Amino acid sequence: MSSVIKKIILNGSERMVDAPEDMRLLDVLRQRLSLTGTKEGCGEGECGACSVLLNGEAVNSCLVLWGQLSDGAILTTVEGLGSASHLSPLQECFVKEGGVQCGMCTPGMLVSAEALLMRNPKPARGEIVRAISGNLCRCTGYKRIISAVEECSKLKKGKR
Repeated sequence: MSSVIKKIILNGSERMVDAPEDMRLLDVLRQRLSLTGTKEGCGEGECGACSVLLNGEAVNSCLVLWGQLSDGAILTTVEGLGSASHLSPLQECFVKEGGVQCGMCTPGMLVSAEALLMRNPKPARGEIVRAISGNLCRCTGYKRIISAVEECSKLKKGKR
């Protein structure tokens, strides 16, 4: 397949990116843009480790081809949620509530939870469970992750 240059908004910055149209978004992020926070778990859309925000919606980047993105697409990866020196409120809550262990699921969990909190800043517990249901965790367990999202939702809307 041919290479396609697209203008995207990536983590708040405009970027021109050249990639083969049949390359997975996951691979464009990791290989072409060196954004390795997005993880590949299963490669089949079953685990959620590769979740990113595409135009405000959580998607499995292993299932999206570069050619499927529209010019001007808005992408947010886990790197766009905060930084090593300034964690986002959601990231702080994950740390505080012990919602991180091995870290494989964490980027996808954070992105899926962020998508929920963008739509609904005060979700009920059931809504949180549904929002992260496409993300598998093998070691932390969901209770602490759900608690982290609940804690973040309690923060003042202006602080989020």
